[in-house]
Amino acid sequence: METPIGKNIAAAFVKAQRAFGPALKTSTNPHFRSKYADLSNCIEAVIDALNANGIGLMQRTYESKDGVMVETIFVHESGEVMECGMLHVPAAKQDPQGYGSALTYARRYSLLAATGLAPEDDDGNSASRRTEIKSTVNESQLLDLMAAMDEVITLKELQEAYKAAYKATNGEQAWQTKVIAKKDAKKSQLEGV
Repeated sequence: METPIGKNIAAAFVKAQRAFGPALKTSTNPHFRSKYADLSNCIEAVIDALNANGIGLMQRTYESKDGVMVETIFVHESGEVMECGMLHVPAAKQDPQGYGSALTYARRYSLLAATGLAPEDDDGNSASRRTEIKSTVNESQLLDLMAAMDEVITLKELQEAYKAAYKATNGEQAWQTKVIAKKDAKKSQLEGV
């Protein structure tokens, strides 16, 4: 049975939440080339405000056969406790690295949910909001670089032109797809395929 939230911790938590900082996105997900706020940045965003209002942060772990279970708990100096529910994350691999990764992931998302933090561009949301993000690509320059790919006469020249064009995409997937398609078409042409 969940412990009811006491008046002291509720009032202190509201005050603390007003002072939460941003969860800075300083880590990069290598698989999706997206920025995210890692566990230490999430803790850093809230710990000072919590402590200043007499609240300690705890994250309990529980046994699980296929992953990890984490519960974020806030303890007020009055002795009141606010439990935030358990989060289960399966381990991708059944080895220490798999469990360690699942634990870090569970702790981060449990903390985000418990505190109400929502990093502006969390790694789970970036793909669905990509159309809202203003492009940083210099389209004119990129189109010129792509046109230059059409003018090359050797595979080595194509490789150099492709690198320049790909770099100019600034990591934007739609442009990357166009540059790759242009390179593949020109490569086929040069190889006589």
